Amino acid sequence: MIKKPYPPGEKGKRRTRTRSEYGKELQEKQKLKHWYNLRERQFRKYVKEVLDKRGKVEDAGALLIEKLESRLDNVVFRMGFASSRAQARQVISHGHFLINEKKVNIPSYQVKKGDKIALNSESRKKTVFKNLSTSLKKYNPPSWIKLDVEKLEGKISARPSLEEASPPAEISAIFEFYSR
Repeated sequence: MIKKPYPPGEKGKRRTRTRSEYGKELQEKQKLKHWYNLRERQFRKYVKEVLDKRGKVEDAGALLIEKLESRLDNVVFRMGFASSRAQARQVISHGHFLINEKKVNIPSYQVKKGDKIALNSESRKKTVFKNLSTSLKKYNPPSWIKLDVEKLEGKISARPSLEEASPPAEISAIFEFYSR
């Protein structure tokens, strides 16, 4: 008896379908939406805000990325305080972070240039943040974030840029998708 190198069952021609224009745009939108860990309604809100300003703004793609990168959950992730955006969302909603000395528990909070994000003093004792200062010494944050490892805080020194964020999706396809 001869064992064949493929599983049993009917073999046929595998046809790869060419993806439609709509399918390509949808895929690009889903990539960016999942990368920032957002629900459809929130993501659509950000895109619509940018589309409304499209005539007034030089680079709409850069503005969209700036809005997404300026979310508190993303900033906490970029600072290295969380290992993923989902974890950043959770620790923010549990009230572990202060912005300009005020407790903020809204992950979608838009941080601005000059804002100071710090870990709550009571939260530093939690097991999630125990080894944070040692892991942050090796971490290199984006240029728009100034990180103070000893104080476990960071400051937004500039606006996030499209080049530094390097999103996995084509931004123009996302605008095409929503302009239907």
